[in-house]
Amino acid sequence: MKRSRKKYKTPIKAWDKQRIESEREIVKEYGLKNKKEIWVSEGILRKFRRMARKCAAKKDKETEKVIVKKMVRLGLLEEGAGLDDMLGLTLASILGRRLQTIIFKKGFANSMKQARQLIVHRHVTVGERRTTYPSYMVSREDENNLAVDIVPQKKKAAAATQLPQGKGEEKSG
Repeated sequence: MKRSRKKYKTPIKAWDKQRIESEREIVKEYGLKNKKEIWVSEGILRKFRRMARKCAAKKDKETEKVIVKKMVRLGLLEEGAGLDDMLGLTLASILGRRLQTIIFKKGFANSMKQARQLIVHRHVTVGERRTTYPSYMVSREDENNLAVDIVPQKKKAAAATQLPQGKGEEKSG
């Protein structure tokens, strides 16, 4: 069995207050589980930018087309973009293509945390497959094939419909 290695690098300065505050805001905004998910996304971004720099240094037009086409298919770049646009990618563009974010933005969930819960509880299908990974990178073609089995309701309405008559009463005695 092949041992998997970690796909992220931890920050050099562990207690940098400014970095900690900015990461806390990102975790809140995108409903992430922990800061490790930020670091993994930064690793993905670092990999894409490294590929773009190598391609620019070699001046290989063929591999440039392949890389840009992949980024367009993932939804990170627009049609007709170049290596400069690829070098301009940000962490927000990577986090914006996650399944969790797209489920929330399409209105299937009321919050980012609820979107994550729907995915983890196996209520989301991408095309024909169920996925339980909130960090799944959704391509442009998969974006139209998203489906959620359970549509969330307001808390009070959901609680009223779930309790049968007479079962929710407390016994006094």
